[in-house]
Amino acid sequence: MSKLKVLIVEDDAMIAEDLQDILIDAGYDVVGIAHNATKALNILEIRKVDFAFLDVTLSDQSTGIDVAHHINDKYKFPFVFLTSYSDSQTVSNVVSTNPGGYLVKPFKEKDIVPALVVACSNAQQKNVDNFPSIEVINSKLSIALSKQEHKVLYLIWLGKKNNDIAEDLYLSVNTIKTHIRRIFTKMNVSSRVAAINEAFKK
Repeated sequence: MSKLKVLIVEDDAMIAEDLQDILIDAGYDVVGIAHNATKALNILEIRKVDFAFLDVTLSDQSTGIDVAHHINDKYKFPFVFLTSYSDSQTVSNVVSTNPGGYLVKPFKEKDIVPALVVACSNAQQKNVDNFPSIEVINSKLSIALSKQEHKVLYLIWLGKKNNDIAEDLYLSVNTIKTHIRRIFTKMNVSSRVAAINEAFKK
């Protein structure tokens, strides 16, 4: 099984490196460190990311909260905030992004991995609860989706690309493309967005 891919968005280089060491020692794959929002967004564009630690205050005008909103809008994976601030306004701003957790610096090494595990577990359960079951989707179709096609559609909903879906399901990219073509045919759609809209249609 592939390692969970983690992005660290932290403007303090020493803290970022300490966090990276903790995660690597725990068996995670740190795919990038960003000291500002611009670098974070660049990494998100070119690398697969499953989870992020986000500092609130970064070295450019944007904040970790801005990055969190971007993750929610485009990528939909869990994240935990690391911040030196615990005032009510900061907490309120953080809560608006629906984070997986909130750790106040200086954090303890023993708190990092549990925060990640809990955030990922909660996100997975939320996603499973929110996505329509295969029975609900197939009740609207003349040709039913298979269980594998339903899994592919679920991963599309999570915003994953073909390569990522293939990796998650231990299948070839060509097999995933075939599944997607069949999903589109059965749902009478021609795009991923249309397929997701059809899945959620009442």
